[in-house]
Amino acid sequence: MEKIYGYVRVSSFDQNEERQLMALTKVNVPKENVYMDKQSGKDFERPHYKRLVRKLKSGDLLYILSIDRLGRNYEEIQKQWRILTKDIGVDICVIDMPLLDTRNGKDLMGTFIADLVLQILSFVAQNERENIRKRQAQGIAAAKAKGIKFGRPETPVPKDFAKTVKKWEEKQIPFCEAVKHCNMSESTFYRKLREYRMAKK
Repeated sequence: MEKIYGYVRVSSFDQNEERQLMALTKVNVPKENVYMDKQSGKDFERPHYKRLVRKLKSGDLLYILSIDRLGRNYEEIQKQWRILTKDIGVDICVIDMPLLDTRNGKDLMGTFIADLVLQILSFVAQNERENIRKRQAQGIAAAKAKGIKFGRPETPVPKDFAKTVKKWEEKQIPFCEAVKHCNMSESTFYRKLREYRMAKK
């Protein structure tokens, strides 16, 4: 008997887990048949997706909210669509795009339209992700140009840094005491020491 499944993927860039789960609930996907992967931008292993693919059988129905849940780029989306629909023989329904429902139009014209829409949408999905990254990079560059700093705030150098360095160099105090007095980590102390010595030249 054919089964209904749902797949959810969220990443550090796209935390819409609840929206995807709600969409699957509305189309009556059983909770036990929902597979979800949470991943960082660098990691695309998707262990739950692989488990789902192994479980799917011909005639099963897979729901996803949007086409970009299938892959991170144009080629990957196309590849996964082929594996699911052609190799395994499952039906796919993309909730956000009713045209991408393989249950409709099983004839040659219907298949052609679905494949054409898939190609366009997967390209658009990849293009949009690349544009988002580009806009993020441009925003960061513009902020840096205005003097906005990212990351941890710079550790201030104490006023008596030169005196502390001199005491340490003359072996009046141990290194650990010099670092503690300056309220710095060892790496920060060495970096500030290099900057201090360069400034003296």
